[in-house]
Amino acid sequence: MTVDGEAFALEGRDGVFAAVTDFVYAPRDARVEVASEAGGRFALPSARAGNRLDPRHVPADDVEVELRGAGQASRQINNFCGPDATIADRLIAVEALTPAGNWSSYPPHKHDEDVPGVETALEEIYYYEVARGGFGFQRVYTSGPGRAIDVTAEVRSGDAIVMPHGYHGPSMAAPGYDLYYLNVMAGPGERAWRFTDDPDHAWIRDTWSEQELDPRLPLTAAPRRTTR
Repeated sequence: MTVDGEAFALEGRDGVFAAVTDFVYAPRDARVEVASEAGGRFALPSARAGNRLDPRHVPADDVEVELRGAGQASRQINNFCGPDATIADRLIAVEALTPAGNWSSYPPHKHDEDVPGVETALEEIYYYEVARGGFGFQRVYTSGPGRAIDVTAEVRSGDAIVMPHGYHGPSMAAPGYDLYYLNVMAGPGERAWRFTDDPDHAWIRDTWSEQELDPRLPLTAAPRRTTR
């Protein structure tokens, strides 16, 4: 991969369930070229940016792997471009891996205008892969004048869902099928991952202290930090 003529060699991986991958950050207004003799599949999450930062290659060993939740809400987060990373101006992007039968993006939450300290809503995109040709489900819902919605949709490898507002979750991995999604978020306000749990279900987060993490985690690499 070249960014404005500067070359970076990426190792990549055999698939999203095989390993954590290295990556390259390219700033705004850059000319980017990607080439591979063996071909491949490439994720190119992007967002509008105000500041031009330096391009950077981050090896897989430096990607923070975080385990969240507990019990059947246990999941793995690969924080390659999370809100704590200083390499990006507006973009937030992470990978979530959910063991078969578990729920992630749970309790349901939102990133809307009424969250204290947030200038405007953050738009969010999930891109899915499902192990062994399986399927999962995603719920998105909200309420209010002119925009009430409640949708639970089947998702398979290659599907994507755009969530500009409202509550989302859970992301449900069907028994027998591990679920992956690339989570991309950005907005014009502060680059921060603020959220508000659905008050009807927020109590669930308090139960995690009494449960163990799913022993199947991590799915792809040893964790660097575990949170709940």
